[in-house]
Amino acid sequence: MEHFCCISKKMLFFVVLILIIWSHLINVIEGRAHYHKKKGATTPVYAPVPSSSSPNPIVRSDPYPSPTRDEPCIFDVTSYGAVGDGSTDDTAAFQAAWKAACAVDSGVVFVPSSGKFMIRSTIFSGPCKPGLVLQVNGVIMPPDGPDCWPDSDSKKQWLVFYRLDGFTLNGTGTIEGNGNQWWDLPCKPHRGPHGSTLPGPCDSPAMIRFFLSNNIELSGLRIQNSPQFHIKFDGCNGVLIDKIQINSPQCSPNTDGIHVENTQNVGIYNSMIANGDDCISIGPGCSNVDIQGVVCDHSHGISIGSLGVHNSRSCVSNITVRGALIKNSDNGVRIKTWQGGSGSVSDISFQDIQMENTTNSIIIDQYYCLTKECRNQTSAVYLSGVSYKNIKGTYNNVRSAPIHFACSDSVPCTNITMSEVELLPAQGELVDDPFCWNAYGIQETLTIPPIDCLQEGMPLELEETAVGC
Repeated sequence: MEHFCCISKKMLFFVVLILIIWSHLINVIEGRAHYHKKKGATTPVYAPVPSSSSPNPIVRSDPYPSPTRDEPCIFDVTSYGAVGDGSTDDTAAFQAAWKAACAVDSGVVFVPSSGKFMIRSTIFSGPCKPGLVLQVNGVIMPPDGPDCWPDSDSKKQWLVFYRLDGFTLNGTGTIEGNGNQWWDLPCKPHRGPHGSTLPGPCDSPAMIRFFLSNNIELSGLRIQNSPQFHIKFDGCNGVLIDKIQINSPQCSPNTDGIHVENTQNVGIYNSMIANGDDCISIGPGCSNVDIQGVVCDHSHGISIGSLGVHNSRSCVSNITVRGALIKNSDNGVRIKTWQGGSGSVSDISFQDIQMENTTNSIIIDQYYCLTKECRNQTSAVYLSGVSYKNIKGTYNNVRSAPIHFACSDSVPCTNITMSEVELLPAQGELVDDPFCWNAYGIQETLTIPPIDCLQEGMPLELEETAVGC
């Protein structure tokens, strides 16, 4: 009898267990049934997300799927007359698609992968309804060179995004700048092959400009061969750049990869930039900028400045650069200001950066000048609170040290911190005499090469111009 009762209890336990499992499966199946996308629903737009500090961009599998034309809120430029043959002027079609998408919630201006679309200098303006997206899966390009540029168009900018809030520019396509002919205009010399000098740009257009816009996201695209700056942000607040590629030749002049000025709360992540000027440049009026996981190749490195030109006041604060790889570049991490300026640069952190074959790996230059005619002045932008931590790699110029701190005669640099800095020559012998002028700070660890020229403590006096912002 006891044996029978034990069997009955075991059977009852298994029956209850089976019922519980069956009930759970029913709930899962019902949940999946509710998740299925309804016919005709809008394809979701994928927003970029900051990720790890790896210097190598993360490649996504089909992050920006091509929507179908019958979906609401999708405005395919070919439906508005765009031809996409690379020569027809498709400007009017893009403007019409933009106007229609701007007027609805979550509108998507869609550029299909099957075309090459030529458009002239254009301003895409707001305000627009929330959630506007320009998804470029094909190729967008301007007229081919200055001779083809219409006289009525601005020659200082090509694509301008103005007064937008909550706008996304993404896709799997290419924005092509056709910059080759602009680079050869006889206005500004630049370096050519084997140390030669070549002419450069005049009023060459910046490629993409965001002006007076907030909460901007840019991801996925390949942006290349700009006549001048590739991407500019001016007067913006809230910028997220993730997993983009910027490419132009090393000898292309003034082709800064990403330039920000008068802009706050910026994140630049997991992107590759190879160009002929600053990889990333941070101008006056910027604060709260986080740069992480960026690769800079054959560029002028990551720069704060130039600041204080024409005796102007410049304020930059809370800038972080971490997890970057800078290679084959004229500079590594640089701060550059003009004599005669005012304002301050403060709370700057360069951390976990790998250098490969750079010329000036770490540089502060408060005597920045484009000609030999600049004179020293008593006023200067005040630099304080600059940290260099875990910066390692190689430099390629054995005639000068990889660390160069040239601070103003009248306004010293203060609170410079050096920790775990190890820079070795790619070839030749170690240069053991970094240059310091009027620079104050501390070494938390020994550096390679040793930087004994950094003065301890604080200067006795600071000029009245050395004030914060």
